[in-house]
Amino acid sequence: MTDNRLDKQTAENPDKKFVDVDDVFRKKGGKLYPIIPKFLIRYLKRIIHEDELNEALYNYKDQMGLDFLEKLFTERFTAEIEVVNPENIPDRGRYIIASNHPLGGLDGMALMHVVGKKRKDIKFIANDILMELKNLRELFSPVNKHGRNTAEYVKLIDEMYESDQLVLVFPAGLVSRKQKGGIIKDLEWKKSFITKAVRHKRDIIPVYIEGRNSEFFYNMARWRKRLGIKANIEMLYLPDEMFKQTDKKITITFGRPIPYTFFTRAQTHLEWAQWVKEKVYEIGEKPEV
Repeated sequence: MTDNRLDKQTAENPDKKFVDVDDVFRKKGGKLYPIIPKFLIRYLKRIIHEDELNEALYNYKDQMGLDFLEKLFTERFTAEIEVVNPENIPDRGRYIIASNHPLGGLDGMALMHVVGKKRKDIKFIANDILMELKNLRELFSPVNKHGRNTAEYVKLIDEMYESDQLVLVFPAGLVSRKQKGGIIKDLEWKKSFITKAVRHKRDIIPVYIEGRNSEFFYNMARWRKRLGIKANIEMLYLPDEMFKQTDKKITITFGRPIPYTFFTRAQTHLEWAQWVKEKVYEIGEKPEV
């Protein structure tokens, strides 16, 4: 799905950055690049932590997949990961792990890191942009969340669900937002994981991840929506949010498997998706559920 352009470029030029904001503007901006304010580029470099990302990607450039995550969580990040009900992590079998998405980066890596200690054959459904992260590419199955999925994307997803691999997914597709009453919660969950569970006979393991981003992030999302701006500009701040969490505690609670036969025609797949979503938050309140 993703070619090796970045790998080849880095091999040919060892000094080339893995993440280069200025280069992106130069290539995408075309004739407009010379008039783009340099302070804007410097600001974006800072909020996405370009230097820190490049340092980590360079230091661990030979570590791939779960080995890369092991290095990050033992040497780079000091976040404490608490696992509740680890016995619910399957050591075999064709399951779908469905989780809430509170943090927008660190939560997904922590989930893969924890599950990967028990299962090596995992696949996380991630957007096509994340596929550019060479170190994690082997753990991802791509989905284009910023446009229509092509036949090739659909084929890759179907092959993944047909395989014996353990599938991990954030059904909301977007990071949790602040809801009425100040509650941090996912937006509507997409129905596709229910549809795939029924079609491919995969039981679902609900997972709750405890965590929240900064008030700045939630306020920006709220004001962006009030102003009628469709582009999710708050997403630019997710790398910054991730680095703010690297020394915090992350609690991951695994619920009991829900048989795929449970999802009958009594409700639509979209309704069942919201049911599982509520089950996830219930697990967060009562881990024994």
